[in-house]
Amino acid sequence: MCGIVTAIANHNIVPVLLEGLRKLEYRGYDSAGLAVLNGGLQRLRAAGRVAELATLADAHRLTARVGVAHTRWATHGGPSERNAHPHVSGGLAVVHNGIIENYEPVRARLQARGYTFESETDTETIAHLVHSKLADAGDGDLFEAVRLAANELVGAYAIAVLFEADPTRAVVARHGAPLLLGVGADGMYAASDTSALLQVTRDIVYLEDGDLAELRVDGYRITSADGTPVERPMHVSSLSADAVELGHYRHYMQKEIFEQPQALANTLEIIAGGGSVSPQLFGSDAPAVLAGVRQVLIIACGTSYHSALVARYWLESVAGMPCTVEIASEYRYRVSVPDPDALVVVISQSGETADTLAALKHAKTLGMTRTLAICNVPESAIVREAKLRFITRAGPEIGVASTKAFTTQLAAPALLTLALAKTGGRLDAQEEARHLSALRHLPVAVQKVLELEPEIATWAQRFAAKHHALFLGRGRHWPIAMEGALKLKEISYIHAEAYAAGELKHGPLALVDKDMPVIAVAPADELLEKLKSNLQEVRARGGELYVFADAGSEIPETEGVHILHMPEHYGMLSPVLHVVPLQLLSYHAALVKGTDVDKPRNLAKSVTVE
Repeated sequence: MCGIVTAIANHNIVPVLLEGLRKLEYRGYDSAGLAVLNGGLQRLRAAGRVAELATLADAHRLTARVGVAHTRWATHGGPSERNAHPHVSGGLAVVHNGIIENYEPVRARLQARGYTFESETDTETIAHLVHSKLADAGDGDLFEAVRLAANELVGAYAIAVLFEADPTRAVVARHGAPLLLGVGADGMYAASDTSALLQVTRDIVYLEDGDLAELRVDGYRITSADGTPVERPMHVSSLSADAVELGHYRHYMQKEIFEQPQALANTLEIIAGGGSVSPQLFGSDAPAVLAGVRQVLIIACGTSYHSALVARYWLESVAGMPCTVEIASEYRYRVSVPDPDALVVVISQSGETADTLAALKHAKTLGMTRTLAICNVPESAIVREAKLRFITRAGPEIGVASTKAFTTQLAAPALLTLALAKTGGRLDAQEEARHLSALRHLPVAVQKVLELEPEIATWAQRFAAKHHALFLGRGRHWPIAMEGALKLKEISYIHAEAYAAGELKHGPLALVDKDMPVIAVAPADELLEKLKSNLQEVRARGGELYVFADAGSEIPETEGVHILHMPEHYGMLSPVLHVVPLQLLSYHAALVKGTDVDKPRNLAKSVTVE
């Protein structure tokens, strides 16, 4: 969960490296470093943010035409300059994203050969291993040394390597962690994410697992792990540099919350002019794949897992399709009963989530080949691995706490639900038209919710001194309560838990007192009266309630009961609306507490390691 930038060009690439790291800082921000070749190997590292590294680079008046850079999220060894990348070995510098699972035996073998380790990282093992391959061959062939070293590594990695004896090239390799090339008019580039390279090019080449690439000023070559030359297609990125700029917003999270109406409109544009839902929304093979589906298995992590839980309610109630939801990191490590007629749906914002990708591959080895990826990145590993795909069009999401990616992840299974219901003969024309109308109106409905921000900001003032919070929901809004709790603890560091409201009296009620705020999601649905009873249980114990209620819910505002009225009840799609004020509550609570909203401690955006 780190960010890599590599550049070799006919001009000074230090500003390119630093700007690329700024764009990748969401991937890791506990330390940063760079190494360049300029009459020798020069390395700068800093514990802390990219800005500190930039200050160092300015102080050293650093210039070069080839270099690698890295922003780190710690896995092996704490945040420190000693553990920051790049790591070096005899004139060779390496940056790395991922986890090397067999680094300990490799390290021991290298120590026996006389190599000295200065850090606690697994990455330093790569540097010494590549150097050992150079020493063994004696021919200075950096590309072959990286290839041989990579073949000994077990785990996930994206690596970039420089060698001072050969300043005309850089070598990169990828297995299980994202890495792409940028083809510029004046040089070649590589990075973990397209956003880092928009400053110099929009021509992108996505590397496959096992690929190695040699970058020179005038071009590149790619081989597979065995050294066989391969070709990878070039794509012109549709992203613009403006899409990853903050603009007039205080934080990326705030920007992305307010981008949700447009993100939903873009995601749902596919049905804008149609009068029906077609299986082809999920790919040309979808009609045949969906026709034989008897149940659905959804696999996801974190926020995406919460969207999957909402989807389960929709699939079972509307499509009549049995649905199981699995946490990706748990699914592949337990014995499960495969069903070849199940549709396996994986949900991921980045499409590189290591646990989710591994779980998808595991399901396929069990014979479950009907697979669908719901993802925000078209060329990601998860999308390439699945048979069917639905690309959410949220655009780049920089804030670590997911917002617009989540709401677009809800839009996708809503469409899948309708497609399966129609395929199964459970959706007549009138119902289909009603659901499509609601989906098309969704961006407008979300915009109305965003207008409640001033009231929510006032509520957030009361949370600054709190240490704990309890979130309640029922039915398809229970996962929304879970998402609200996750957002609050992610960015404000207030401990928060979410429960199905009916479970309150089975234990959590013991926590309720005047110092424990209770946030309730209260749509005017079939479970509202049950929820009202649960809220009375809270008030009877002196708990203070903050209730997000639909118009017509008839929950009175009294002492200790604060009500925020949502603009409208939205039926099946109500979870999409109700999560938005919870996002705003978390954001404004974090503002009051003064935490780092976009880069919360200990977290990174793209979880590309297990």
